Amino acid sequence: MSKEKETFNVPKEKRFSEWYNRIIREADLIDDRYNVKGFIVHKPWSMIAFKEIYRLYEEALERRGHKPVLFPTVIPEENLRKEEEHLEGFRAEVFWITHAADRRLDKRLALRPTSETAFYQMYALWIRSFADLPLKLYQSCTVFRYETKATKPLLRGREFLWIEAHDAFPSQEEAMNQVKEDMEIAEEVLHGKLGIPFIFFQRPQWDKFKGAVNTYAADCLMPDGNLNQIASTHYLGENFARAFGIQFLDRDGKRKYVHQTCYGPGIWRIMAALISIHGDDNGLIFPFSIAPVQVVIVPIPATDNETSEKVKALCLEVASRLKENKLRVEVDLSEKTPGAKYYYWEMRGVPLRIEIGSLEVKGGYITLFRRDTRTRRRVPLEQIEAEVEKEGKAILENLKERAERWLLQSFREAKNLDDLKKALEDRPSIVKAPFCSIDMDGKACAERIREAAGAEVRGVRYGIEEKPESDASCIVCGRKAKVFVYVAMAY
Repeated sequence: MSKEKETFNVPKEKRFSEWYNRIIREADLIDDRYNVKGFIVHKPWSMIAFKEIYRLYEEALERRGHKPVLFPTVIPEENLRKEEEHLEGFRAEVFWITHAADRRLDKRLALRPTSETAFYQMYALWIRSFADLPLKLYQSCTVFRYETKATKPLLRGREFLWIEAHDAFPSQEEAMNQVKEDMEIAEEVLHGKLGIPFIFFQRPQWDKFKGAVNTYAADCLMPDGNLNQIASTHYLGENFARAFGIQFLDRDGKRKYVHQTCYGPGIWRIMAALISIHGDDNGLIFPFSIAPVQVVIVPIPATDNETSEKVKALCLEVASRLKENKLRVEVDLSEKTPGAKYYYWEMRGVPLRIEIGSLEVKGGYITLFRRDTRTRRRVPLEQIEAEVEKEGKAILENLKERAERWLLQSFREAKNLDDLKKALEDRPSIVKAPFCSIDMDGKACAERIREAAGAEVRGVRYGIEEKPESDASCIVCGRKAKVFVYVAMAY
């Protein structure tokens, strides 16, 4: 058996970690042989998809009033120190710049671990009155964190891709409406356009973003049973406004502090989710809209040169027609056999393949193959554009429904700690359980769960009213249960 054929004789569900580590490298998404630990090279096959994910998110943000900016990569140490809780949360992860050439800098500069302290210094200069609000800005960038845990490309690294939106409002109500809007954007992009189902949680107080009043996060379930946080939004209250002096003159003539939110779609982790949730034992399956190549055309060689030239000509004609519809199309004219070409493009997740041979030339049709269902059908030449568009939409709907079913079957319930441990052994699983509190007085119970089961209390469902019965008890301490929490393994 060839090396290629050996590559994806790996069952995703049973050996997910091996499957993931191999596909991200052998599908040519990344190269992690760069000689600085925790930093990777993003190759063209991934960067085209990344750009499309960015485009979807940026369009959704701008449609709702956000405007793009780009802030410096470096943040002065004095900025980080203005909000002490925030600094404490990132202190162990900051990369510091201490020298320029051979000269020691008077003040250390941080490579941005996140950009609140960069944005808000400027917001204090830009915001003067109620007329300047709301202020909704975002940037698409990379951030740097000295990750001390084991790094895993696209899930945990020391430089990663993301978007961060920073918003300021005159009131708490408007800020909380932004949190709801951030959830709507996640639903539109992550679920609606990428087919990734997720659960939106309010995080416990001990697990919130440092410097925030509350944190809300979108978690998706990965094949190994771990939850993957792919986006988070934070209500910051007046915390950063007071630290940075961001005030405005209100209509009543009084100076007030703004209320703020920040939103971070994790572009890296979104890609990891796409790869892992939609992929199968044969490799990647990209949703049609973001695929680096949306349609690959494979010519089937004929026994004579004249027919082979007609096959090639039809392949190029079909490609030209599809490119006129702004699709990303490639004709594979390599010397590989058709079978080797099929394997190559299927492993890389191309959603649609068009096969053209002598039968197609004579019959006036093409053979259309769908990567997600692995089915073929004939399409008349005059219907190609319409059928490709239709199948592209159908692929997304199928991927979405398949992922939703898989997520729903993972839910479990527990009434005590023994139930919880047993449910978590049946992975993948997300366990709903009565719990005392997600305020700080519930932290000790969460730590007991971590010690007993190695799992995390991820929080309560946001936007869904779930209250335990009046006689329900916390599964750990036995006190009255005030909330239902969800417990799972997590990265």
